[in-house]
Amino acid sequence: MTGVDLVVAAIAAGATAGLTDAANSGVRDAYEALRTAARRRLGGREERVEQADPEARGAVLAEELTAAGALEDEELLRAARVLLDLLRQPGEDQVRLGGDEYRVDLRDAKGVAVGPDIQQTNNFN
Repeated sequence: MTGVDLVVAAIAAGATAGLTDAANSGVRDAYEALRTAARRRLGGREERVEQADPEARGAVLAEELTAAGALEDEELLRAARVLLDLLRQPGEDQVRLGGDEYRVDLRDAKGVAVGPDIQQTNNFN
């Protein structure tokens, strides 16, 4: 996962987590710190991101962060890592497939398949 992908994933995860009542103040604070660092890095470029279709917003954000030099912004990358670490649940496994990262909770799992284009048939008795 590149630095820009890390930031985009953290912003998306933080936005989702921040909408729940269960989000603690640490998560909310880390999300706000990440948003502040991203806005600082983007300068005036955030308008294009905000005007993008919701489906394309992540890709547009990645383009703008890359153009703004986010890969060299240690504060921004650190803020993204802090937020993702706070959102990681205890006992959560990480599975890497083809460079992508999936977070999978396998507790009490029966018949698990992880990855793109997986076909699986399970018969539980």
